[in-house]
Amino acid sequence: MIEAVAPEPRIFLEVSHLQKWFGAHHVLRDVSLAVQRRQVICIVGPSGSGKSTLLRCINHLEPIQEGAIRLGGQLIGYTERRGRVIPKRDREVAADRRKIGMVFQRFNLFPHLTALGNVTVAPIRVARQPKLVAEETARTLLDRVGLGDSHWKYPYQLSGGQQQRVAIARALAMEPTVMLFDEATSALDPEMIGEVLDVMKKLALDGMTMLVVTHEMGFAREVADHMVMMDAGQIVEEAPAAAFFDHPESERTRAFLSKILR
Repeated sequence: MIEAVAPEPRIFLEVSHLQKWFGAHHVLRDVSLAVQRRQVICIVGPSGSGKSTLLRCINHLEPIQEGAIRLGGQLIGYTERRGRVIPKRDREVAADRRKIGMVFQRFNLFPHLTALGNVTVAPIRVARQPKLVAEETARTLLDRVGLGDSHWKYPYQLSGGQQQRVAIARALAMEPTVMLFDEATSALDPEMIGEVLDVMKKLALDGMTMLVVTHEMGFAREVADHMVMMDAGQIVEEAPAAAFFDHPESERTRAFLSKILR
């Protein structure tokens, strides 16, 4: 007898009624967001609107006070026991984070390790992969981000754009099911931005589920399936990319785009 296969949930990553405070500062105010598998969502808004904090909560780098985050139907950072939601143990949180790759504004590479060493350190130490297996995967990933001839270079020998591409390869090495990009090009010189955006475009074409906080509107218009506008800790508008740019409904969105698209 052939067993029926349950259909894959339509919503892959779900943020529900998220509340986050830093002391008395209410940073995220009842934020809800639904992401489908293979979808690319770009999150825009002014500085201080809560964009980066949202990503850090999804990756559980910041705890939340209220709400829930689920990936593939499973809670991130917390668990439900006897009707109560309680924090997971550190080992369980680490297991959750392995599903979520994150690329930050700063590259945060280990200066004493080569590009190859930076990409292999987590698979070897965290995932307990054999060194030869981790290195083979790392070489493939460095080739994928256009650094096939730079495996043995140290961060100081690489440009900012090259270092950020190593950071992307490092995140991919843990085989995440979703990638978070927090202003991945904001620390780069203008001529280096394109090489990082090209790698991100290829990831999108390969079907990676992605949430991207960015001010690169050309990239967002070209790659995003869906756009989210945040302001003062809230989502003020979300829409398919074409509608968002061509026919924004929120006055706040229209004002933001009129300034940033000049």
